Amino acid sequence: MKLMRRLTQHFFQRPRATINPYLYGAYEIALRLAWDIHPQSWVSRRRIRSLQNAYVGRKAVIICNGPSLLKSDLSLLDGVYTFGLNKINLLFDKSSFRPSCVVSVNPHVIEQNADFFNRSSLMLFLDRYAVSFVRSRSNVIFLHSSMHQKFARDCSMSIHQGATVTFVAMQLAFHMGFQEVGLVGCDHNFAAKGPPNKEVIAGERDIDHFDPSYFAGGVRWHLPDLAQSEVSYTLARESYYAAGRRIVNCTEGGKLEVFPRMPLHEFVE
Repeated sequence: MKLMRRLTQHFFQRPRATINPYLYGAYEIALRLAWDIHPQSWVSRRRIRSLQNAYVGRKAVIICNGPSLLKSDLSLLDGVYTFGLNKINLLFDKSSFRPSCVVSVNPHVIEQNADFFNRSSLMLFLDRYAVSFVRSRSNVIFLHSSMHQKFARDCSMSIHQGATVTFVAMQLAFHMGFQEVGLVGCDHNFAAKGPPNKEVIAGERDIDHFDPSYFAGGVRWHLPDLAQSEVSYTLARESYYAAGRRIVNCTEGGKLEVFPRMPLHEFVE
């Protein structure tokens, strides 16, 4: 994992005037090989393959982390497969709701939430970066993230992060066979402003997530890339549509209009 970190810093944290496909290709291959020789690569690939098309024809809901999440009636989701994202565990002391699984791929989130990930019995889908912080066990699947801007219908090899963990959850839902996917708490709107993906230090209170302690107290986080997120969402929408499936937005309010809207109670019915 340290090698991956050094490669990332070398190739992507320095401004470059040109696009060199050989350079980026070499980087991609180096990361892939580094992961393939790791024993957890094969364990995780076997586990995620076992989930392929395991839920054909069913509905799932992705629980995003915007402030509007607190407006959603999560009691409607009893019996529905749900994907929790990142620090969804901060909701647990406010609600009896528990997701079916949790997806997290951002390095800062993985480090900050490692204690929960190490204690949780929920199914966890984590970026390979997490192998340095989260112990391997039967409920943990590590994912390889590729730079290739593509929607992975089969996640056993790689996924693309697409500037938002929600996009990763959409790929996993497709891989697992879900016919319809709903979104809640996907506000697609941030008070925090600045260059996309810039690493910043959090203030004392977070107003961009459902819990004020989500990114607060001086922790590091990355500013959102809303434009790239919309590109990813559009790619997901078209991939689902081409397969005769769909994604709908059941968020209470928010500014995401890539997907058709539908009240949550209608979607689960």
